[in-house]
Amino acid sequence: MQLSDRLAGKSELMEEVWVALRECTPVVLGVVPFGITCGIMGLTARMSGLETILMSVFVFAGASQFIGITMLGAGVTGWGIIIFTTLLVNLRHLIMGSSLAPYMTRLPFPLQALLAFFLTDEAYALTISRIHKARYSVPYQLTVSTVLYLVWVLATGAGVVLGSYISDPLTWGLDFAMPATFLVLLVPLLADRVSLIVFGMAAAVSVFAALYLPGKWYIIIACLTASLIGGLLEGERDHA
Repeated sequence: MQLSDRLAGKSELMEEVWVALRECTPVVLGVVPFGITCGIMGLTARMSGLETILMSVFVFAGASQFIGITMLGAGVTGWGIIIFTTLLVNLRHLIMGSSLAPYMTRLPFPLQALLAFFLTDEAYALTISRIHKARYSVPYQLTVSTVLYLVWVLATGAGVVLGSYISDPLTWGLDFAMPATFLVLLVPLLADRVSLIVFGMAAAVSVFAALYLPGKWYIIIACLTASLIGGLLEGERDHA
């Protein structure tokens, strides 16, 4: 009985890993041009190739890296202001982390810390999509996160190598790959009235805030608005 349980557990583990690899492949294709751009930007900001790659290894946060590199290139040398600015940009991770907390807090702390370091917009979107379609799976989230991390680091390295040949890969229109990927993940989840209302309100608020607020505040405000409206509507439905 113990042997059969072990074999079943191993089979389930491999299934989750293969599903993760299959589902993250399209997202990886959208990550590559941004990683290459990060490598090129590091060189244009007078960072060495090694410094640029190590930033991807230890920071692993695309938006924060772009902002940090831009500030360094502009001559900003105060680490305090750079850290504060990148903290503001990444406030959305508080919202993403809190939505995954009911699942991740049951895990051993070292694994929680590892998954928290690996948490990105793409890994979060894929993990939440998997939860809606099936259930929360540690092997799934860990596989997706690890693949995205390795691809990001390798793409940054490729950008460093190709920096003298490619001035700006995003002029090819590859930056549309990431929004398109997120739309593909989002649309199947809009299966009921509550989801459609939350989606519409979040979209309207984010566009309005992007027009009138500086920086990335539109992301935080749209997330908070969507969470509030979704919570209220779900509460009304449960009460009914």
